[in-house]
Amino acid sequence: MALLTITALTDSVGAEVTGVDPERLAADDSLARSVLDALEDTGVLVFPRLGLKPEAQVAFCRRLGAIDHSSDGHHPVPGIYPVTLDQAKNSSAAYLRATFDWHIDGCTPLHDECPQKATVLSAKQVATRGGETEFANSYAAYEAFSDEEKERYGALRVVHSLEASQRRVNADPSPEELARWRSRPTHEHPLVWTHRSGRRSLVLGASADHVVGMDLDEGRALLAELLDRATAPHLVYRHRWSVGDTVIWDNNGVLHRAAPYDPDSPREMLRTTVLGDEPIQ
Repeated sequence: MALLTITALTDSVGAEVTGVDPERLAADDSLARSVLDALEDTGVLVFPRLGLKPEAQVAFCRRLGAIDHSSDGHHPVPGIYPVTLDQAKNSSAAYLRATFDWHIDGCTPLHDECPQKATVLSAKQVATRGGETEFANSYAAYEAFSDEEKERYGALRVVHSLEASQRRVNADPSPEELARWRSRPTHEHPLVWTHRSGRRSLVLGASADHVVGMDLDEGRALLAELLDRATAPHLVYRHRWSVGDTVIWDNNGVLHRAAPYDPDSPREMLRTTVLGDEPIQ
C-alpha cells in the first residue's frame, strides 16, 4: 500500500502530499523513506496546512539524514532557523535578501562541506503580498540541452562566491561589508553536476560569479542566459504560502528563490536543513 498520496503540481517539478499525520511523519521511518523516494521523482513536496510543530519538524528531518545545527541559537528549538527579515527574530536577516535571487544552498561553504541534501520550510506567518517561493527543476534544464550543448557545457567550471550573491542586493557595500564577504572562501564547481545516481543537473544561481577561462563579461552573460533557460516558466513551480504549510525540496537538483516582500512584513518561515554527503562533481 502506498504510504503517500501524491498529486503532481506541474509537469516538471513539485507535488502535493495529502492525508499525512504530522506526528507519524515525525516518527515513522518507512514514511520518511517514502518521502525521500518521492522527492527524487518530483524535486519538491508540498504538505498543505500540515501544522507541523518545530519539534516534530526536526524529528522528521532526523529520519532523512543529519541535521544542520550551525545556526542554532536563533530559535528555542535546536535545528530550527527562522527565515524572516525581522532582525529582532534573526540577527542575520540582512543576508536573507539574497534569497530573492535563484540559488542552490551550500555552493559557498566555509570549508569543503557538501551542499545540503534537502531543506524543509514551514510557514509560521505569511506575507500579505509577495513572499511566495519558486522552485525550478535543474535536472530538466540539463535534459533540455542539445547533445552539442551537453558536451560544451559539461566541460565548463564556474567560480562561486558569497560576494557575487550579496552584490546583487547591495551593489555599494561598505569596506567592512566587502571584507566580511571576501572572508568567505570562493569555490570552483563544474557547471554540470554528475550525481551518484547518474542524473545530471546545473549548478547555477546568485553565487555563480564567473566561468573559468572565459572573458569575464562573456562568461557572466552565458551564466545569465543559462539561468534564464533553467528558470523558464514551464520548469518552475510557484508556491503561495498559507499558515501551516510545510514544503521540502531536493537542494541538489532544484533551484529556488523567494519572491520579494515588504521588509516590515511579519512573514516567518521555520527552516530545518538536512546535511548532504554528495560533493558537486
